[in-house]
Amino acid sequence: MKSLVAAAAAPANGSSVAGRRNLVQTEIKSHMEQNTREHLRVTEPDSDRVARLTIPPQPPQAFHSFYEDFTLRGIRVDRFQPGSISCSFTVPPRLTDRNGNLAVGAIANLVDEIGATVVHEKDAPMNVSVDMSISYLSTAKIDDELEISARLLGGKGAVKGTIVVLKNKITGEIIAEGRHSLFCRIRSRM
Repeated sequence: MKSLVAAAAAPANGSSVAGRRNLVQTEIKSHMEQNTREHLRVTEPDSDRVARLTIPPQPPQAFHSFYEDFTLRGIRVDRFQPGSISCSFTVPPRLTDRNGNLAVGAIANLVDEIGATVVHEKDAPMNVSVDMSISYLSTAKIDDELEISARLLGGKGAVKGTIVVLKNKITGEIIAEGRHSLFCRIRSRM
């Protein structure tokens, strides 16, 4: 890649700088597309992992989705009080990327679900996520024990904010920290 950039900077005899730049840009684009295809290629082990999944049927009255069940299965609530929650979670193989790390999408989903749990009120309309900001600080491997804690930061009107921290229970290392804003429909006073 560096040689392509160097070639673009050095003009060749009989060719214009713009023409060489276009050629180099085309080669760089081709190289990037090839890397992307290689990274997104589904390998035989990946295909086997998906084939082994068992997806239980959901009753029509269930309030959760396959997506929530897939991510949250195995989570244990250690402590719950109004405005905060603390959970334990062992990283399962189903939520890891090709490198064996807890996938960033799974982290985002945990921030969303656990953050929403802190502001949930029984028999109230569902809260809607309006903003999430996640800092990915480290990685977690398969079978790492995580502590996931969330607390209510506050609210103004119909918007409430939470903070969710995923931490390795053994090392104390913070894996990710997410701030989550939710729109909470205010109950009518009529």
